Amino acid sequence: MFSRLQALSAASRDTFWRSLQTLNVTRVVIAVVLLVYLSFDNRGLRAAGQFVYVELCMLYVALAVAFAGATWSMRKHFLAQLLVQIACDLTVISLLYLDGGGLRSGLAILYLFPLAGMAILAPLLLALFSASLVTLFMLAESTWQILDGGDNSMVLQAGLFGAAFLATVLLVNRMAAQLIGQEELAARRGIEIGVQQAVNRLVMSHMSDGIVVLGEDGWVHAGNPAAQQMLGVAGAASDFRLGAAPALQPLAQAYADWRADPSQASAFLTIKPYTDPALQGVTAAWSARRDLASHLKVRFAAVDTAGLDVERSVIFLQDVTGIENQAQELKLASMGRLTASIAHEVRNPLSAIGHATSLLAEDLEQPVHVRLLKIVADNVARVNRMVEDILQLSRKVQPHSEPLALAGFLAELTAEFQETHGLAPGIVQAGCADGATVRFDGLHLREVVLNLLNNAVRYASGAPASIRLFVVGDKGRRIELHVQDDGPGISPEVRAHLFEPFYTTSSKGTGLGLYLARELCLNNEAMLDYEYRFDAAPAADGAERRSSGRFVVTFARPAR
Repeated sequence: MFSRLQALSAASRDTFWRSLQTLNVTRVVIAVVLLVYLSFDNRGLRAAGQFVYVELCMLYVALAVAFAGATWSMRKHFLAQLLVQIACDLTVISLLYLDGGGLRSGLAILYLFPLAGMAILAPLLLALFSASLVTLFMLAESTWQILDGGDNSMVLQAGLFGAAFLATVLLVNRMAAQLIGQEELAARRGIEIGVQQAVNRLVMSHMSDGIVVLGEDGWVHAGNPAAQQMLGVAGAASDFRLGAAPALQPLAQAYADWRADPSQASAFLTIKPYTDPALQGVTAAWSARRDLASHLKVRFAAVDTAGLDVERSVIFLQDVTGIENQAQELKLASMGRLTASIAHEVRNPLSAIGHATSLLAEDLEQPVHVRLLKIVADNVARVNRMVEDILQLSRKVQPHSEPLALAGFLAELTAEFQETHGLAPGIVQAGCADGATVRFDGLHLREVVLNLLNNAVRYASGAPASIRLFVVGDKGRRIELHVQDDGPGISPEVRAHLFEPFYTTSSKGTGLGLYLARELCLNNEAMLDYEYRFDAAPAADGAERRSSGRFVVTFARPAR
């Protein structure tokens, strides 16, 4: 066992030295007890002329103190120190054993102390050798007593003591070997776990994606720096409930939905932590970043903790804003090379086809020919509209950002929209408090809102208040215009590509409307996004209805 001491871990080697130090302390205690015993019962010894006992006990105390000091100050040559100490123990105890009259003295039990220490700290062979020496010594002393006229039973008693010593050494050595093996295994496992934890901390701290570890009750137990930055809780305590901050309610609701239906393992969310008064003061940059938002793709996964009586889940957060911008840049880069030739190569043939169609319509009377000609005219108009949208992408129109009162603007726009599309009164409902003023070009905002309303009409049910426009904002937040319908909502998969140019789910769309609307918002220092807000919206009958999402225009702050 000890031959592998240098191969053991530092913790296991420290255990050997602590055990040796404990052996030294026990030696001091035993030596002192022997001296105390002498002080209470020395008359019989003096009568017998046995004065060696005192000197031996005093010598034993001195050696015990010296061994303890050496072990404490010099941690090297472990085996040499152990053998010297055990040899001194056996020698002193043997002399006391002889001086006390052999087995009649009752001092044979003292041999258990050094033999047990040898069995724990030394290899089995050395421990058995020490026990054998003690057994042979006791048998020899008993034999001498018989030759000197003593009792014959002394040999039997000495043999029984020797057998007990050998059995004790064997048992203690095997138990110590198992304990040392278990401690070494635990130490190695601890080192492996520590290294793995260090690697995990390094990986998590350098990951650009966020990682959040939650309990079943929505309590956040850990999160890497990227997740803290995305959620706006950098510098806050690591343990908090996910739904405690209003800004994190979308994430908390998505987590609850996933627990109710594990098939909903991913979602797209917009988090605005720096507009949440509950998070004010969390970081020094709160006042400078309160208008920022994080558009995140979240993915949920359950940790396999079977049999551990604890449940943990992991949320993976990915900021997809950069990915969306990169995808748009790639598409626009390729589209930019075509823009210069579109005006002459496409618009001129389209004009000719459209003019020829108009002339041909004057001479055709058969319904079949009229219908086919109408199909041609509709597709020409569609292609022409697409060309106009593409050409508009290449023009950065300078906005006329003047203060715009939203209440009158929305009332006039919704009334005109309902009349133009032949909608029943009350289908489009607009609400805005008087005095809400934003800095936005009126023509640009009109085009943005009309684009959003056209999309809403396509999916709304047509019931009263099925399309809602309302303004949200207070002193601590930017003013937001929400456009919401009671349709099925946009799935996370479609949301990932919603604002990409030329992406559309409609056979009649060009895929440029929402992209142009967002570009117009950016030109006016505003932001257009599709957000999942899981708050309750009042229905027409007064019942509560959970919203799946809506388009949100976040305006720039008005100039003071």
